[in-house]
Amino acid sequence: MRYDVMILGAGAIGVSTALHLQSRGRSVCLIDRRAPGEETSYGNAGLIERASVIPYAMPRRLSTLLRYSLNRAPDVRYSPLHLAKMGGWLFQYWRHSSREGLLRATKAMLPLIESCVVEHDYLIGQARLEHLVNRKGWIEVFRTEKGREAALISAESAAKYGVHYDVLDQTQLRAQEPHLLQAPIGGVHWREPTTVSDPGALVKGYASLFEQRGGRMAIGDARSLMRSGDAWVVRTSEGPITCRQAVVALGPWSDQIFRPLGYRFPLAVKRGYHMHYEKPEEVELGCPILDFEGGYVLAPMTRGIRLTTGVELAGSDAKENWRQVDQAEALARKLVPLGARVDPKPWLGRRPCLPDMRPIIGSAPDHSGLWFSFGHAHHGLTLGPASGRLLAEIMTGEAPFCDPTPYRADRF
Repeated sequence: MRYDVMILGAGAIGVSTALHLQSRGRSVCLIDRRAPGEETSYGNAGLIERASVIPYAMPRRLSTLLRYSLNRAPDVRYSPLHLAKMGGWLFQYWRHSSREGLLRATKAMLPLIESCVVEHDYLIGQARLEHLVNRKGWIEVFRTEKGREAALISAESAAKYGVHYDVLDQTQLRAQEPHLLQAPIGGVHWREPTTVSDPGALVKGYASLFEQRGGRMAIGDARSLMRSGDAWVVRTSEGPITCRQAVVALGPWSDQIFRPLGYRFPLAVKRGYHMHYEKPEEVELGCPILDFEGGYVLAPMTRGIRLTTGVELAGSDAKENWRQVDQAEALARKLVPLGARVDPKPWLGRRPCLPDMRPIIGSAPDHSGLWFSFGHAHHGLTLGPASGRLLAEIMTGEAPFCDPTPYRADRF
């Protein structure tokens, strides 16, 4: 079982990379411990987020940090013990979140963000998945004048990078989303993002396209990756897979591969939860709604209305803490009529984050034939096809559609 390339990780990043390499004539084997799209790519708000041109930076205002320090905010919660352990990473994140650092990160990420909808649309068309797509954008609502002021400042900053939006007053918001209970005082309607009603199904659809075109899927343990001469080998349920090149696209679990190989990239995890709720027959959300001050998203999905929480800073494998879900649900029920919970328990996901707010995409500095694509933070689903295209172009010697320098592994 020999292939040109093995890709470790069958999430949005890995599957998209497999398709782009396949379209360039490479034989590809996609390897994961589970079926495609069942980890981080599954549990998000379904946003292909063209509007988020400015990365999620660490707050630097003292008032915001003090609010978070109480550990009662619905958008950010933390484990005190884990917070102490990740102090060094948080300091790097804080340093890169300066005005100058955030500007550098924004400019670095802009080419990927700008192309995200177009690159997804191409694969959506090829895989015939248009039925999963909603092209109405999403709405950010605010409940106070202070929230309005902050939301509009954020929107004006994004507009500098070619993002289009409408500011809605309370009447306009009510007309657009008539099922809101306590109508917020207004909102920002981001018009360009695409949303999907089942992110996991989208990734599975891309994986099916990959298999239809002759690609190979295998269940295996990426941690068994080893060098054998000039090739890479991984054990799978069907036997060893041997390839000339290997791509690590394991998201928050990528450190299980790069650390044994001697790399010390500052990869950290931000956790998040979601829960589905029954949708009353008379309720219809036109598009996802983000509570600007609550930090949660309500997104219409095939399984009902999905509530996704903000950030939890805790150990990747630490015990689940559902307090953040309960807190967000209490706020959400004042905004939208939600039915009973659908899931037996909240789903826990992990976002792979690097402190300079950009992923690693490119070659491993010290190992020939080894490539990396991880650290996409909150935008793994959004950036899957664009990142896959960029890495495929680099690996096959094509001129890349954007400058890959900001994503090089040797920047650390």
